[in-house]
Amino acid sequence: MRFDLTDEEWALLEPLLPQQRKSARADDRRVLNGIFYALRTGMPWRDLPERYGPYTTAYNRFNRWSRRGIWKRVFERLASKSRDSLHLIDSTIVKAHRSAAGAKGGSSARRSASAAAAAARRSTPASTAKAGL
Repeated sequence: MRFDLTDEEWALLEPLLPQQRKSARADDRRVLNGIFYALRTGMPWRDLPERYGPYTTAYNRFNRWSRRGIWKRVFERLASKSRDSLHLIDSTIVKAHRSAAGAKGGSSARRSASAAAAAARRSTPASTAKAGL
């Protein structure tokens, strides 16, 4: 599918994964594709498409490998192979458009909370009658 691992990506990842156990394990590539799909889309595990196998397999493997530190090890090994792995984008250096800060709209003069609390109430007799006062 569109976001599934390519053969080239799989060739990089496969040697970094835990070796097969004595008992049969679901196809690693299919399960990894399911894990990456769920993480990329932010969807609930239960809604994982059937082509990735049972959602419980992907969920359980993700959690087990997280506890065992396998994801961290994979990330560190892949990062060490890339000369650009130390480049980060920090939000403190990203310039936002002026409209992102709420530059337009509304009154620029705002009353303080203490002044608003001391001001007379703005109710009409009709609205207080409905409230039962």
